Amino acid sequence: MSASLAPGQWVRLTAAPEWGLGQVQSVAGVRVTVNFEHAGKRLIQADVAKLETVDPAPENTR
Repeated sequence: MSASLAPGQWVRLTAAPEWGLGQVQSVAGVRVTVNFEHAGKRLIQADVAKLETVDPAPENTR
């Protein structure tokens, strides 16, 4: 999954929907840094946790 991610993309962590939308900050192999709306910046192991890409609504892109 991390191979298809790039900085600037919007994602959701399926295991923690309460974190809200997150914007990918960096990708290094399977390690993805994401800045989430309600959880802040988190380092995600994309080979363990599933990140779902989303198209955010315009109000979420501020």
